[in-house]
Amino acid sequence: MHHRYVLLGLSVLSALSLSAASPTLPGIGAAMQTMIDQHEAAGTVTMVVTKNEVLHLEATGHADIASGRPMTPDTLCWIASMTKPVTGTAILMLQDEGKLNVADPVAKYLPEFANLKTPSGKPANLTIAQMLTHTSGLGEASGPAAQKARTLADLVPIWLATPMQYEPGSRWQYTQSGINAAARIVEVVSGQTFDAFLQQRLFDPLGMMSTTFYPTPELRSRLATAYAKSKDGQTLDPVPPRPDFGPRDRPPQGNGGLYSTALDYARFCQMLLNGGSFNGRQYLTPAAMKFLQTPQTGTLPTGFFQNDTFGRYGTNYGWGIATSILRIPHPGVAEMLSPGTFGHGGAWGTQAWIDPVKGRAYILMVQRSNFPNSDASEVRRVFQLAAAKALEKP
Repeated sequence: MHHRYVLLGLSVLSALSLSAASPTLPGIGAAMQTMIDQHEAAGTVTMVVTKNEVLHLEATGHADIASGRPMTPDTLCWIASMTKPVTGTAILMLQDEGKLNVADPVAKYLPEFANLKTPSGKPANLTIAQMLTHTSGLGEASGPAAQKARTLADLVPIWLATPMQYEPGSRWQYTQSGINAAARIVEVVSGQTFDAFLQQRLFDPLGMMSTTFYPTPELRSRLATAYAKSKDGQTLDPVPPRPDFGPRDRPPQGNGGLYSTALDYARFCQMLLNGGSFNGRQYLTPAAMKFLQTPQTGTLPTGFFQNDTFGRYGTNYGWGIATSILRIPHPGVAEMLSPGTFGHGGAWGTQAWIDPVKGRAYILMVQRSNFPNSDASEVRRVFQLAAAKALEKP
């Protein structure tokens, strides 16, 4: 334990020293201040990294408006669905060790799935890959039974008691249960709880000392308040934390349970940018990286830009193992990204996108609960645009 506290102290010191002398790219801070002035967010942390250096790190605005607490580089945020690529990485680490294969049937690890039937009455035979690409059709866990769940194992019978949504592989539909089922498979295969596996295999070795499903009182003191933009657009109103994520008596949910900081998540992105390695340690093989960043969903339209409001860009995206992959850039939030850029956003506006062609990753921390579409937020667009402009000047 003592060693962990020493590391924690060093990580806090390094965060503070980094914030005092961190590099900033011109134009990003001003762009974020414009978003804050327009009540799009209370505060942001923006970060741009290559595989081995920080190009930009800047905190703008407030973590809490009422107390005047400023955003800082180590402000904690609920990163919600940015947990998903971490879950995909865990599965692929076990695949690298020969302990599972994403083509395996889920029932090999969760025997209760053997009797699952599709809407047409056929055996479902769901695979791990279908779970992680949102093509499984598995029913969701909701209602009082889901709220009483204390472990991922508790959720399994709830998913199986819910009718399947569609024939597996026939379409893409964002499915939280599939990602949590994959997290449960990590537990079965590794013999550890999902949170313990991630702590030991990813967070500790990467130096992600503020990333957890269960924030301590010290971490909670650094948590940003979430805000909702008022109907008239003139104010930001505080929103309570989500009760289903964070308490110790809730499962470590691979779909959206993590809290993190820009500094921490940037290390995860740097590992992915560097082909699965960070500071001389290999986390994923080239073969695993290929699964993560290559579409596994064929020609199915995927993602959060499939309707008229957001441009009907479903075929511009594919899904790798728990990651969204941009096949073809499109106007707006993707116009400055290269084909093959991959990553994920979170419900409250957090974003991380890794551009392997340009060799950089964009990380955005923000806590706003009512973006109409957090992936399509103006905050994300102006951040990435300002960063790209700053980096592409001769």
